[in-house]
Amino acid sequence: MTQDIEGDDAALAVPTPQRRTSKVGIVGAGAVGSTMAYAALMRGAARTVALLDVNRQKVEAEVLDLSHGIQFMSMAEVVGSDDVSVLSDCDVVVFTAGAKQRPGQSRLDLAEATISLVRTVLPGIVEVAPHAVYVMVTNPVDVVTYAALKISGLPPAQLFGSGTVLDSSRLRYLIARHTGVAVQNVHAYVAGEHGDSELPLWSSASIGAVPLLEWPGVGGHGPLTSEVRESIASEVVESAYRIIEGKGATNYAIALAGSRIIEAVLKDERRILPVSSLLDGYLGISDVCLSVPTVVGSSGVAERLEVPMSSDELLGLRRSAEAVRSVARRFGF
Repeated sequence: MTQDIEGDDAALAVPTPQRRTSKVGIVGAGAVGSTMAYAALMRGAARTVALLDVNRQKVEAEVLDLSHGIQFMSMAEVVGSDDVSVLSDCDVVVFTAGAKQRPGQSRLDLAEATISLVRTVLPGIVEVAPHAVYVMVTNPVDVVTYAALKISGLPPAQLFGSGTVLDSSRLRYLIARHTGVAVQNVHAYVAGEHGDSELPLWSSASIGAVPLLEWPGVGGHGPLTSEVRESIASEVVESAYRIIEGKGATNYAIALAGSRIIEAVLKDERRILPVSSLLDGYLGISDVCLSVPTVVGSSGVAERLEVPMSSDELLGLRRSAEAVRSVARRFGF
């Protein structure tokens, strides 16, 4: 039975607005996508995690497996489908689908198959989630990000790549291991391509408040000589190939890196992360997606920080830009 509301009571009968909750969409339910969903749920990054994959049986199985563990993490809902509508009204969409990298295969070799997939899938996602911030994770991420911007027509701030966030984490881990300090006290970035031409920015790196190039060595651990730095830089580049050769894919660390990017967007943290975005006049570099330290918040990418670089580092960054640009040109971008 309903009761009429009259007089002053009528003025109070205002519908209670539904609380807007955060929703993260993940394209691809493979090793990276499903682990990304797990990491985002464990960190409590979003209230809803939505998975999209062409393999309906696979995506539904991943949803069930993740949902059965909700009791042990922050409250959330997991949904999944082979229908793009599952991503409707997402705040963030993370694109992990793509061709699988084989042992010995460079990231740039993956470009053709992955760009074709982006061309097929991305426009439909943008239709159902036009206001989402898009994070491209699929390799080769810099070329794929550039292609995705051209294909989608989205503003450069709204779509960017995970870039060298993971590479910078690898770099900091190796520096911490060599110096014997906590990785959280190491501040260093990898810039350029997420791939073979990437470069550590040694001249702006620090350990605690000590410039890395002036680190004297403590507790029986030696300084970071040029030989040590060269060895660390090589290991950062080669570690992904070693992981792929050993187990077929990298998934844990990139999932954690991706979930960190997601949080920076959803919480409007304005966190500085070396993501891959379209550069326009950055130290003389334009019209290419590369990783440089960048402010990331609710609107996507904001300011790119022009960090101090040595002449060799700047030259390396420009070479990296040309390597990525030449691959993009091969595919008509």
